[in-house]
Amino acid sequence: MQMYVVIMIALVVVMTVLDLLHKKSATYFFNAAAKAEKDLAAGDAPCSLGKEEGRLKALSAGDKVNILASTIAVDVATAGEFSNGLRRLVHILTMWGFILFNSATAIIIFGAQETQILAQVWNIGAIMLFIGTFWYWFGFKVDTQAEGHSWTRIVIKRDMFSLSLMATSVTVLGWNIYGGGTGIWFILVLFATVSLFGGVYWSKFSHMFFKPAAAYNKRIIKANGTNENLPHETRDDVWQQNRHSMELLKDAPMNMGLGIKREAPKHY
Repeated sequence: MQMYVVIMIALVVVMTVLDLLHKKSATYFFNAAAKAEKDLAAGDAPCSLGKEEGRLKALSAGDKVNILASTIAVDVATAGEFSNGLRRLVHILTMWGFILFNSATAIIIFGAQETQILAQVWNIGAIMLFIGTFWYWFGFKVDTQAEGHSWTRIVIKRDMFSLSLMATSVTVLGWNIYGGGTGIWFILVLFATVSLFGGVYWSKFSHMFFKPAAAYNKRIIKANGTNENLPHETRDDVWQQNRHSMELLKDAPMNMGLGIKREAPKHY
């Protein structure tokens, strides 16, 4: 089993690198970081988007450490990008279930004595993964909730990640319930995990690696003021309120209601 785990890790690494090269995600972030550094070095420049002199700031090592800590605590560990509380909970259950289950599995396979605590972590992780993946599929799958398609509608490349996670959670729990061993449940576990780790290139698996980098980069460019040349003023800024294009909104309250969030997107 140790060789199997090594092969799965190798598949994840190779497939993730290929996916990054194909989508050029790494290239985009490296270029964005280089451009931000260039803008900082050049200093403040006239901006046609607003009165933003003095907005650039060179970040210290301490600033970057604080931003990294915030990224890990908010964007990574607690899925802060989700505004929907239940959707956030689903993501946390799936992510931490996956981490706990795989970590416990690796520790056991690579020689650590299986203790009651390790067994508990393994079971808790598998159950969290099961709840999170099935809750997502039946409660939050976008084409089902927003577009009216049946939850039985499957597009392999799009749904491979979710289906593989679901299959992994079901098969490992089945394997555990029926006493382990190398029988049919074990074979099903192998098929499920091969589809999960071997299908990284065609699934959303690799986004788990570059999404934290994207969140960190977003916080950095906001803190140092480069902000990808986007305006920094909000609608309550005096200069913004006096722009001709803002004439109709000049006296409007900042909180203008729920807008498109007033009701679920089910107009199909």
